[in-house]
This record gives sequence, C-alpha cells and structure tokens, in this order.
Amino acid sequence: MFRFEDPAYLYLLIIVPILIAIRMLGLKKRKQQLKKFGDVQLLQALMPDVSKTRNEAKFWLTIVAVALLIVMLARPQMGTKINQEQRQGIEVILALDISNSMKAEDVVPSRLDKSKMLIENLVDNFTNDKVGLVVFAGDAFVQLPITSDYVSAKMFLQNIEPSLIAAQGTNLSDAIELSSKSFTKQENIGRAIIVITDGEDHEGGAIEAAKKAKKEGMRVFVLGVGSPKGSPIPNVDGGYMKDRSGQEVMSALNESMCKQVAEAGGGAYIHVDNTNIAQKQLDNEIAKLQKGEIMNAVYSEYDEQFQAVGILLIIVLVIEALIFETKSPLFKKIKLFK
Repeated sequence: MFRFEDPAYLYLLIIVPILIAIRMLGLKKRKQQLKKFGDVQLLQALMPDVSKTRNEAKFWLTIVAVALLIVMLARPQMGTKINQEQRQGIEVILALDISNSMKAEDVVPSRLDKSKMLIENLVDNFTNDKVGLVVFAGDAFVQLPITSDYVSAKMFLQNIEPSLIAAQGTNLSDAIELSSKSFTKQENIGRAIIVITDGEDHEGGAIEAAKKAKKEGMRVFVLGVGSPKGSPIPNVDGGYMKDRSGQEVMSALNESMCKQVAEAGGGAYIHVDNTNIAQKQLDNEIAKLQKGEIMNAVYSEYDEQFQAVGILLIIVLVIEALIFETKSPLFKKIKLFK
C-alpha cells in the first residue's frame, strides 16, 4: 500500500499552476514589449543565439523539480509488512441509484450529490467495518468490491455519475441481488444492504429480492431521496428534460414502493430531505447490527520512498543546469533545440 506520511505538504502543489500562470503572463507582456521595438521576426533574426525552446525547456524542468520537491516533503512510503488483525465490525453494501432522475434538485444540491454526501459521512463513521459499493440504473454493477479501505471507497464515490450506465430505469431487484452476492463468506456477522434511490421507473421484482436477502441473513434498508411532489430533471443544456410532447419530465419519489421493499427486507425506510435527520436515523439503525470478527489486512511497516523521488529531482536539476539560455559555442554541432 502506498501512502504519504505528511500529506498536508501536497497542498503546496497549488504553487505549480500559479507559477505556470505567472509564466504565461510574463511571456505575453514580453511579446508586447518587443512589438514596441519593431517587427518581432526581425528582432529574432538579430538575436540568433537566443533560443525560445531552451527557455521553455528550462522552465518546465523547473516546474517538475518544484513538484518533485513537494512530493519529497510529503514523504511517500510503501507498505512492506502485512499483519492480519481480527476486529469487531459489520459488512455494508451501498447500492446507489444513478439513473437520470437522481439529477433532480428537489434535494440540495441534487438527489445524487446529497446521496454521495450521506454515504461519505456514513463511511467516516466506520472503524472496523467493511463496505462495498454497487451502482444501478437499468442495470447494476459493482463499483467497489467490499473492503476496509475507506479512502478508496470515497475516491470511487466521487467518480460516480449517471453516464456510467447507459441503460436507464431503476432496476432495484438486480441491485439487491448483486449486493447480496457481494459480501464475504464470513459467518456470524451483521450484514446490511443500503439502497439509496428515488424509486422512479421501478421495474419490479425488488420485494422478492429483498425477501430473499432477508432469508440469507441480510437486512435491506431503503433511503428514499427526493420529494413525492416531484421535480424537473436538469439536462446538459442548462434546461430540463422533456418528453415527446415537449412537456417537462417531473420525477417524484416513489415512497410507497421504497417502504414495501424495506419492510420485505427486514430493514427500515428512511426519507432523505434537506435536513440531517436521515443521517442520524441511518447511523442508529446501523449501530443495531450484530458485530462479528472481521479479518483486516493491516500494513505495520512502511519503507520511505523519498530517496527515489530525490534521485529524479537531482537528474532533473542536472539536465536543467546543462541547458543554456543562449546557444553555446561549445555545443554548436549538437542541435537539440531550435
């Protein structure tokens, strides 16, 4: 496992785009000043030893050197020794609806973004638990296999968009079935499937899938996102989706269906709105699950990797030093730059 011992230093990488912006502004100003003296091409002809390409190469090598130095300060490390540790925890599979209707904004900032925030807060409260992520619309697939790596879970979460699945719809049955197959084989441990959806365009079979999951020792919770009154769905053009007759498509939370699925799965239905009540209710429900012994692979020793970065830094600085701003008479026959 790769990590940074002092990742806060990576914020200094903001210096890189700032330096590039300053460079671009400087070149623009220099070009304007040259125009005051006469024709730019004529001036370049009068300065044959001045190389624009050399200056560019030196600048970009300096940028690379600055970035490498910052990475060194953050102390990159690689895990070298793994210990298997037994801890008390639960297993949770999060099934997230990413159909187009989840783009509706009756929940701020949108149903999908609100769901992502809720999941991220839930993962932040996990300690010794395992989590997996399933996304679904007309189809369902595993976005993240069950893991105790919460950093990866949140990283995968940020990349989720409706465009990941071409087939539209809300195939809850496939999502629940796939989620139930995504747990480990470990026994005597609490397992929860948390379905986050607006329930619209429900394709059937979800209640039966929830009942089956319950029989296999899992509990199915359903988080209904949105308003039963309905809301238009934004499109990429800044307007709203319309049907064939030209009317705006209104997406409403199918609360009745969501409640039926949660009841069939032995879990609970929780309505997600613009408050934090849903987060507290979900945390309380998850806390009730039976904790079991979970085997976690934990890196106990790390080797510093800054030496390798340091070698690259030295190489970059040496190359930068060997490139002269003007053409050197010693290397006239070597034409690497114009």
